[in-house]
Amino acid sequence: MNRKILSESKLSPAALEFISQNHANIVNEVISSIDKNKIVVVGMAQNPVVKKARKVLEAANMPYAYLSYGSYLSKWKERLAIKIWSGWPTYPQVFIDGKLIGGCAELVKYLTVKK
Repeated sequence: MNRKILSESKLSPAALEFISQNHANIVNEVISSIDKNKIVVVGMAQNPVVKKARKVLEAANMPYAYLSYGSYLSKWKERLAIKIWSGWPTYPQVFIDGKLIGGCAELVKYLTVKK
């Protein structure tokens, strides 16, 4: 896959600095959790698809770490930084063995194939 992202050579030094520092603490928290846990679910409050993904993992007896960032009314900038970092446009974001699986639908497909 060749994911299209804007080349660093096309960014001004000020833009590059801003991007690299934009909620870096939140992105680093996600990276750290992925490094420490076999399964990580990144989500947000009030999102039914996030709840569904967590229930799927619980029904499969698969322990996971859960990181929640705000709700529909809060922390959207923090969630946007995670989306930009991962390239995944929605929540949940499910990581297994350090790899982004995708969201809930992709998790269900992944578990079906693993059986």
